[in-house]
Amino acid sequence: MAMVPPNRSQNGWPRGVTQFGNKYVQQTKPLTLERTINLYLLTNSLFGTKEPLYEKDSSVAARFQRMRRAVELVLIVHDHGLPHVLLLQLGTAFCKLPGGELNPGEDEVEELKRLKTEISGDGVLQDWVFVDCTGNCWRPNFEPPQYPYIPARITKPKEHKKLFLVQLQEKALFAVPKNYKLVAAPLNCVTMHLDMDPSFLISPSF
Repeated sequence: MAMVPPNRSQNGWPRGVTQFGNKYVQQTKPLTLERTINLYLLTNSLFGTKEPLYEKDSSVAARFQRMRRAVELVLIVHDHGLPHVLLLQLGTAFCKLPGGELNPGEDEVEELKRLKTEISGDGVLQDWVFVDCTGNCWRPNFEPPQYPYIPARITKPKEHKKLFLVQLQEKALFAVPKNYKLVAAPLNCVTMHLDMDPSFLISPSF
């Protein structure tokens, strides 16, 4: 879907383009919101295991006692013609997107590269493309609720999380922590808090 620039009149503000010529306004191609990514079969992927993954903090309360910056990856495949999101499942009720917390002094690019290595497994080269940042979530205080915006009067949120859409290869390899299970959830069943009926989840065969 293309974005059409508004029809500016010569009166009021902003002034029409002709008033300033091309001195301040660059002539660019029309912007587009269309993005295309290729979805590959879930059965094309291979799944291995690696050492268990444990949270840095011993409890949710402990996690909320410090400022956190994190990134999560949106990995999409298709099964029976429907798009599915890959999630890590712990136990029977908790699911999350693959991701991690930025280390002190680490930027998002470094974290994304590190996550790709951790998820793919050591020594495995995969040409993942980080298509775009698809979402931002802020936690305004040391409590569970998150918002896709910074609430009014909040100047220093306690957590900032970014979601990145990833273009996978046709054949992918994933290293899954032993204490987690990799599951595929239909895209239309996934909500912001990943609350869903476990019966909708697909567990790939290892």
